[in-house]
Amino acid sequence: MATDVAARGLDIESLELVINYQLSRDPEVHVHRIGRTGRAGESGHAVSLVSEREDFKLTSVGASADAIEALPQARHQTLADPDWVTLQLDGGKKQKLRPGDIVGALTRNDCLVFEQIGKIAVADNWAYVAVDRGVWKKALQQLDKGKLKGRSFRVRRVNLG
Repeated sequence: MATDVAARGLDIESLELVINYQLSRDPEVHVHRIGRTGRAGESGHAVSLVSEREDFKLTSVGASADAIEALPQARHQTLADPDWVTLQLDGGKKQKLRPGDIVGALTRNDCLVFEQIGKIAVADNWAYVAVDRGVWKKALQQLDKGKLKGRSFRVRRVNLG
């Protein structure tokens, strides 16, 4: 995947596949993104992942009706549920949150066991924590109702589609 800036500056020989997980708002940028493949007589594929709610964007980047209809089953195929659910906290390093604080909040009062907690990423003003799919609602409630560092933080499930 390339950013919009890199899409114009990369010169890679024999790139066979470009995957866009998000369509560009600018059709010209989209053309440059997918133009990284199939250059100089080579063949290649460009795939754009689009939800049903984003169908309207396909025509804005110049996809033809034939291309849209070519993969109707793949476009509407649902993937198996992953084993983990990601929760986002509206607090991070600037609020002095650390991964240990999140683990402590989730394991408080025997709410979750350590094995039900996955990766944790803490940035300046937000944090993500992966929790086992079977206990995500319990984890969300524990973080939402409880306190971390003596403060309450807004918590929500990350919507992936």
